[in-house]
Amino acid sequence: MSLEIKVPPVGESITEVTLASWLKKDGDAVQMDEVIAELESDKATFELTAEKAGTLKTIAKEGDVLPIGAIVCTIEEGGAAASAPAATPAKEEAKEEEKLAATTTATSKQSTYASGTPSPAAAKILAEKGIDPGSVNGNGVAGRITKEDALNAQSAPAATPAPKAAPAAAPAPVAQPGERTEKREKMSSLRKTVAKRLVTVKNETAMLTTFNEVDMAPIMELRAKYKDKFKEKYGVGLGFMSFFTKAVTEALKDWPAVGARIEGEEVVYSNYADISIAVSAPKGLVVPVIRNAESLSLAGIEKAVAALAVKARDNKLSLEEMTGGTFPSLTVVYLVRCYQPRSLTLRSQLS
Repeated sequence: MSLEIKVPPVGESITEVTLASWLKKDGDAVQMDEVIAELESDKATFELTAEKAGTLKTIAKEGDVLPIGAIVCTIEEGGAAASAPAATPAKEEAKEEEKLAATTTATSKQSTYASGTPSPAAAKILAEKGIDPGSVNGNGVAGRITKEDALNAQSAPAATPAPKAAPAAAPAPVAQPGERTEKREKMSSLRKTVAKRLVTVKNETAMLTTFNEVDMAPIMELRAKYKDKFKEKYGVGLGFMSFFTKAVTEALKDWPAVGARIEGEEVVYSNYADISIAVSAPKGLVVPVIRNAESLSLAGIEKAVAALAVKARDNKLSLEEMTGGTFPSLTVVYLVRCYQPRSLTLRSQLS
């Protein structure tokens, strides 16, 4: 006789969940109340447990969206998990040893799962960082890897030489300016809900502008020292835009999610950086895009800015040149351009 395991009710407003991962495989023997799968709703992730001992027969697949009450799997009678308790009490001492061995094995399996399998959120973070879950120590229940453990595992790739071998081939495509690739990941129910709520908040609440002071003295000194040689060599002035753009492109390499975008139900990660810049035009401020800024030098960025500025003044910017940016630097650049003259004036007054 088999027992159907269904999606349990998890809240009044939740009508469906996503099967995030199977923790036991089809045909495995399971114990009563053992965790067999993880389900993810638009609010939280919770565990699905076996309601009796037996053999697991999976029905739903990982990634399936299931309504509340849908059958996830069945548990058949029999198997190692169910037959163990039915043993006859013929040899008391031998059976006690068998029970102890079975308990030790079950505990070992559970410990192995807990220490080697991260939660869905932790697994996604570790995958983005390229970190092997086996190299992360879990601080969750029974040693399980939590989201916080994954976030704190930033230094793992530097300390572990093995994962370094795979990213070693990554710089090759970056060196080719013409190649532009993207990676797509399907959003979970929780992430889709977060995205919708953030858009709603943006549209329905007042926006707050934050001002952060930055010590620009080293950059200003560097620019003052080399601007004449720079212009003589490259035929273009050395401004602050190239420094900011270069800093942004380097940061996006370490944190690609900042430059990602949402299309439908997918998050799209780009291996390139198209930086939007602010340029003054006769009819107002426009924001053209510097394509593949990550592959440009400081001189290349300054030349691109100059070319776009000329087009803006002549009203020759096309719609394509003003769309598709992966990261906007408009606010930063605008504030720096406004702040710079006051800084220089203040310095001259003090001297």
